[in-house]
Amino acid sequence: MNASVDISTMTAAVGTELPPLEVPAISRATLALFAGASGDHNPIHIDTDVARSAGVDDVFAHGMLSMAYLGRLLTGWVPQEHVRSLRVRFLAVTPVHARPVCRAQVTAVEHVANERHLTLAVTVTLPDGTTTLTGDAGVALTAGDPSDTEHRGTEHH
Repeated sequence: MNASVDISTMTAAVGTELPPLEVPAISRATLALFAGASGDHNPIHIDTDVARSAGVDDVFAHGMLSMAYLGRLLTGWVPQEHVRSLRVRFLAVTPVHARPVCRAQVTAVEHVANERHLTLAVTVTLPDGTTTLTGDAGVALTAGDPSDTEHRGTEHH
């Protein structure tokens, strides 16, 4: 987490975009390390011969690796305990050597008690424009301004 972020005074309105997270190219080492860390040793992600026998040119990243990068995008913005949900749909594979970019944009703000609950649209895209993953996330921010509590309700975009 970015230690300089003070979520009690953070402003986030519909349309706010988080700075994108650009991850390094997915290497074979990254895939092997993620397989070990996640326990997902499906050979299609680490064995070129298995990938080719399945009809693809080469190994490709685990879908959950992209989801983990989205989690990193969120926790770079707010502390982990403020992430309430992360739901995704996998749309395309991330080939080895690809450079995914994670993005999030606030689509709704709800004021509940002393918190602002934000809904964010999340995506992972590749430089060629392919969207590999899409979904939504929910985060809760403590209201920094007492006047925020006067505006209870929901704002959607």
